Amino acid sequence: MSKHTTGLTSQALALLPYSLLSLGLLGSCQMPKTTSSTPASHIAANAAAPMWQSAAYSVFPDSVVQGPYTARALSRTKLTSDYHSPANEFLSPQVSFKFSLNGRDNEMPIGQDHLFVALPKADGTGLETPLIAFGHQYRDPTLVSANTYLAPNTPLTIRLDMRPVLAAFRQQGFYQLYNGQKLYKDDFKHVFVAGNTAPLSWDFDNLINKPHLELKDPDGDGIYETTVTLNAPASAKSTASSRKQSLDVSAFPQLTSDYPLLDALYNLALEEAKRAVEPDGTFRTGQEWAGVWTRDISYSIILSQALLQPEVAKTSLLRKVTPEGRIVQDTGTGGAYPCSTDRIIWATAAWEIYKATGDEAWLRQVYPIIKNSIGDDQQVAYDPATGLVRGESSFLDWREQTYPKWMQPVDIYQSETLGTNAAHFQGNQVLALMAEQLGHSAVAARHRAVAARIKQGINQHLWQEERGYYGQFLYGRNFLQLSPKAEALGEALTVLFEVADEAKARRVVAHTPVMEYGIPCIYPQISGIPPYHNNAVWPFVQSYWGLAAAKVGNETAFMESMMAVARPAALFLTNKENFVASNGDFAGTEINSSNMLWSLSGALGLVYKGLFGMDFQADRLTFRPFVPQALQGTRKLTGFRYRQAVLDMQLLGYGRTIRNITLDGQPLPNATIPATLTGAHAIRIELANETPTATPQHKVPHHVAPLTPVVAYAHGSLTWPAVEGATAYQVLRNGQFAGRTTTPEFAVPAPVTYTEYQVVAIDNKGFESFASEPLPVEAEKFRRTYELETSAPTAEKAHKSFAGTGYSGKGVLEISTERNRELTFRLSVPETGLYALDFRYANGNGPINTSNKCAIRTLRLGQQRLGTVVLPQRGQDAWSDWGFSNPILVRLNKGTHSLTLAYEATDKNMHGEVNQAMLDYVRLTRM
Repeated sequence: MSKHTTGLTSQALALLPYSLLSLGLLGSCQMPKTTSSTPASHIAANAAAPMWQSAAYSVFPDSVVQGPYTARALSRTKLTSDYHSPANEFLSPQVSFKFSLNGRDNEMPIGQDHLFVALPKADGTGLETPLIAFGHQYRDPTLVSANTYLAPNTPLTIRLDMRPVLAAFRQQGFYQLYNGQKLYKDDFKHVFVAGNTAPLSWDFDNLINKPHLELKDPDGDGIYETTVTLNAPASAKSTASSRKQSLDVSAFPQLTSDYPLLDALYNLALEEAKRAVEPDGTFRTGQEWAGVWTRDISYSIILSQALLQPEVAKTSLLRKVTPEGRIVQDTGTGGAYPCSTDRIIWATAAWEIYKATGDEAWLRQVYPIIKNSIGDDQQVAYDPATGLVRGESSFLDWREQTYPKWMQPVDIYQSETLGTNAAHFQGNQVLALMAEQLGHSAVAARHRAVAARIKQGINQHLWQEERGYYGQFLYGRNFLQLSPKAEALGEALTVLFEVADEAKARRVVAHTPVMEYGIPCIYPQISGIPPYHNNAVWPFVQSYWGLAAAKVGNETAFMESMMAVARPAALFLTNKENFVASNGDFAGTEINSSNMLWSLSGALGLVYKGLFGMDFQADRLTFRPFVPQALQGTRKLTGFRYRQAVLDMQLLGYGRTIRNITLDGQPLPNATIPATLTGAHAIRIELANETPTATPQHKVPHHVAPLTPVVAYAHGSLTWPAVEGATAYQVLRNGQFAGRTTTPEFAVPAPVTYTEYQVVAIDNKGFESFASEPLPVEAEKFRRTYELETSAPTAEKAHKSFAGTGYSGKGVLEISTERNRELTFRLSVPETGLYALDFRYANGNGPINTSNKCAIRTLRLGQQRLGTVVLPQRGQDAWSDWGFSNPILVRLNKGTHSLTLAYEATDKNMHGEVNQAMLDYVRLTRM
């Protein structure tokens, strides 16, 4: 068996027992389990025997071996590693890139890039692209032989011809982009280049922060240029070669076992947990990320920080509360809330602190914050049609990393995602538990019912019976459909929060796709998107997945999760935020950091809640330990503080069945200690050493789904460019199956009602692309528009300083916290029926990917509340960039109606003061 297929060095192979080699077990996911109880000391003494291995890497009691690299625990406080990222050693000279106006992906359709082969010239002169006209694809015909790589320090001058764009600005005041959108002259600010080879990046949203990627025209001739240095040694990322504990962590629980590597990694996590506390008593998100972030601290607190550092956890959570007593939704897509709504995970973190500490004052303090936040969410984000909650996937907040590129922030607001809904389910459960504890029985009953509706919605709309796990999200515009991708954090939370019943939970853990280096955030991957959430493993997600596996008794998945967390921490000598799923390297993702709070918290949580099985409740602590057979032996956890008690725990054997458990030498009924226990105590847990039943896990290779089709309609037919790798296409009509074809065209009948079409590309393995952007066919027959400056004649017009262009009619109306707080307008409805009502608007108060100035309003017909209108940011100062709000479905009778768009108490955004948009017209579509 070759070194390549085993992931072991020749020296390590030589040390393996002959029986393992002859049986061909090196490619298996886990070592075979013995049927008799072997003393743990014998296993720990045999350092040559791996305790776990795969085709990619092996883990020994004192080391990790991955190809030529080894990380080793020299002691419980010292680690060494010779790992070196290969990211810069084998870079292709083929450089793919695109130009970008104002930091948007707006030059050419998805999948179309320029290509330049950066090979040295014979005369030694610098490399320079030909002059490329904006919007005209260039493909370098130079052939590249195998084993040809990009040389270090390769300078490349990139040249762009902007003269056609500038001529359009002069002639008509705007340039029409490939997608039909207009970029107005006054809104043209910057020209950037994005690409696949550092320092180029496909992170369009953050190009504005990378001045070295901006092209300039110093002589004003319309030719823009920049020079970048490719494969610079400075961009080669590395980690330390050794790590010795330098902080005193004796106040934390101490772990000792027969496995020096795991003990050393536990101590590394303790030290980094201590480093993660700022002088002001709050958590620091990571070495590279200062500040407190709602979701980061919340997921970290749930994993372990409520147990380890509860006072820091309290201070950090309270830092993320608005002056009005609501949970803060951190900056994000389209201006944060309500495009993102996963702030509710704060509630579960707050409850975790209460379970760990029993602090009644804390409970009374956080209860109204959670209650008020959920109350706002019910008005702004809950979908009564599905029972689900709107808002982007929890923590997956980098749009194109998990969503199709056609989705605007308002589309992301409308999506109904697995992880976020699991968090909202648990948030309501937590509120019910808190209310019960505080004697508010009516509130408890009401929010149990709300949680039940969300649970029902998840299982009705997101469960995939044929796959055995949940889909990623519902998405679309007027009609939603399910993305069948797996979403790792969401899958884990459905198990841990018991959204899935026991049978479903076992299926989720057994069938969700897992790759060689761990569970990827999503699967399959998105074409053309670099690793970050796409094609990446995040150790904190892996830890939640491991705890889900432990909950259902899947030893294969639990053991592999522990190893998938241990491997990167050992090789990189720190708890990184993420790494590339397809190769396990930390250097290939778009952004990364060491000393990441949620990564280190996950490593600790796998010990406390996984191996030792600590299950905290409001009035008790129950032990449900789970020790994989490969980790059998004796482990001690001493100095563990639980409320007013200090526990020294000893755990012996393997399995998940307790043979005997004692408290201070006396039997401990139900393996449970009361919350009232005080003082120092010794707990001894002896497991039954039962060989576990074989448990499956769905191991899959790296796979990239087809590109999303770009569809057009003309003369009764849908057409689209053929998608590479696609063997068939599925056509959707109003979100439902309409047909299947193997050619990039599909005839459709003339619509008799409003109709949208989408196309999904399918490859030869059956994996699907995202559905294409919804394409209305002959929609003008079913639509009317009403200019707001005439439909609302008494409204205040936009301030005279407004300089936006591209609106229709004679002007626009401004809505803000001061102007047109209540905007009443009249609509003449031609016939009774169901209508979709939306607004054409501009919001230039922030970029598309960050800040917190999403505009929110309530739409009413008389006193009847019709829904929430969401008007996300569309670009910094982009007041001529027009889009549409979310559609509100409403049944209207024939005749004239007065509607009101009002700024109400639940419409506060996260900024608090700037809640502003410009309105052009209202659109009414007969559905």
